[in-house]
Amino acid sequence: MNNTGIIYGINGPVVYLKGNTGFKMSEMVHVGEDHLVGEVIALTRDTTTVQVFEETTGLKPGAEVTATGDAISVTLGPGILSNIFDGIQRPLSEIAAQSGKYISRGVSVDSLNTQKKWNVHVTVKPGDEVVGGMIFAETQETRSILHKSMIPPLLGGTIKEVVPDGSYTIQDKIAVLELPDGTTRDLTLCQKWPIRIPRPTLKRYPASRPLITGQRILDTMFPIAKGGTAAVPGGFGTGKTMTQHQIAKWSDADIIIYIGCGERGNEMTQVLEEFQELVDPKSGNPLMDRTSLIANTSNMPVAAREASIYTGLTLAEYYRDMGYDVAIMADSTSRWAEALRELSGRLEEMPAEEGFPAYLASRLSAFYERAGMMQNLNGTEGSVTIIGAVSPQGGDFSEPVTMNTKRFVRCFWGLDKALAYARHFPAIHWLTSYSEYLTDLAPWYKDNVNKNFTDLRNQLMALLNQESSLMEIVKLIGSDVLPDDQKLVLEIARVIRLGFLQQNAFHKEDTSVPLSKQYLMMEVILYLYKKSKALVALGMPISVLKEENIFERIIAIKYDVPNDKPELFDQYMKDIDAFYDRVLEKNG
Repeated sequence: MNNTGIIYGINGPVVYLKGNTGFKMSEMVHVGEDHLVGEVIALTRDTTTVQVFEETTGLKPGAEVTATGDAISVTLGPGILSNIFDGIQRPLSEIAAQSGKYISRGVSVDSLNTQKKWNVHVTVKPGDEVVGGMIFAETQETRSILHKSMIPPLLGGTIKEVVPDGSYTIQDKIAVLELPDGTTRDLTLCQKWPIRIPRPTLKRYPASRPLITGQRILDTMFPIAKGGTAAVPGGFGTGKTMTQHQIAKWSDADIIIYIGCGERGNEMTQVLEEFQELVDPKSGNPLMDRTSLIANTSNMPVAAREASIYTGLTLAEYYRDMGYDVAIMADSTSRWAEALRELSGRLEEMPAEEGFPAYLASRLSAFYERAGMMQNLNGTEGSVTIIGAVSPQGGDFSEPVTMNTKRFVRCFWGLDKALAYARHFPAIHWLTSYSEYLTDLAPWYKDNVNKNFTDLRNQLMALLNQESSLMEIVKLIGSDVLPDDQKLVLEIARVIRLGFLQQNAFHKEDTSVPLSKQYLMMEVILYLYKKSKALVALGMPISVLKEENIFERIIAIKYDVPNDKPELFDQYMKDIDAFYDRVLEKNG
């Protein structure tokens, strides 16, 4: 018999029950006649507090609340990919079929399709000793991804019987497991896992391999490791969502989990429609074949927004356990923090900075700490990389969500309003951004791209820093008073900004660039700087150098050299030598 309680108070999504209900902390409950989904968030001897993940309009004191006996959990199994869920893993297509465009209250649908049959290949046989995390069946979930069904992490024992290979639903018995105490458990293609508890692993590895995104400013200047964490803060219209789209499409992650957390409904609709049309450049299949979307727009209940982040994380950890590299796009953690703030206010907790709850920092750290490159229980390696967009009000990076996020992420891609309005995309500012993974990834770049890769990157960064300090002087007294060697720094920094850092997402050669081409582009720019510097040292004025049009030609490399023709870079080196000789002849 499930425990029940009676409502005596309602405050928005927060519901209070009187007396000792016997409920457990974090237990999932059904509220009122409509069976609204809720979660126990506070218990005392006399009162139980429940947050409701749906609209509480019309709910009144005296209504009954029933406990389910389980924590808020997600269903893990085939059918997650190419699906679109709400914040508590209800498929939106199923809800739409039942209740139309808007989610009606108390709608009860299965998280995954229980009728669909999957072609299952069983990988264990009777008598096999198995432990939690071991793979017992395989299913081709989409054209891109092989789904590996695993023994639930906390179970282990001996396989007693298995079914022959064939077509089964996610609820059909695939194998029978005898536990050490002699009891048996039926193994199906699906399992449940509570969203607030990280899935167990054997070992965490240090950062050693980059997540290659094809975006030059990210891969070369501010790289992120597989299993790493990054924040993308920026004001309205600076390109947070676009940056995440580019990473989702072009990065070398196997699976993308996109969490639209509190974003505008029309923006989320655009994301959902675009993702369904995109083609995965690696396999030629639709991008949705390796993507799952969690949509919790700003007009959906706030409590579900708070849960949506954990729902997405748990789905990501499930695929990591199979040995895949998963990238999470959380857009945006600021809206999630606002949901925390609203719930905290309703609970009458003491507010901290800007009204956010005192536990904002610990919640953020618990979220980002679930990222990592792991050795899974079954011996495979997998990673969860978290890229969280932050939307500071008024673009103010000193507000609590941005500042606390900075403490827990090792990669900070600061978007700049001025760059965005000047149509410089991605609008990631090279002076406010940083990556702490540079030293960790240097050996990988040395072994897999070129031994000088990090050195050239540091030279580019030094020139950009020099430009920044020179611009302070230029703003005061103009550029004419600068000596030619400093004018040259400004000119080369312009080449770096326009020819290397700026990238066109709609140009087929420039939308994603392999690391080998990124390295060669750096090499050519720095070779041009070296030769130009030699000419300036010989007394050539910068105006003479600019007459040659060589700087514009180097800027255009990103469009003119196809990604698969690195041999064309040799010609640019020869052209720079010819430019050097011509200037010397004319002015020697």
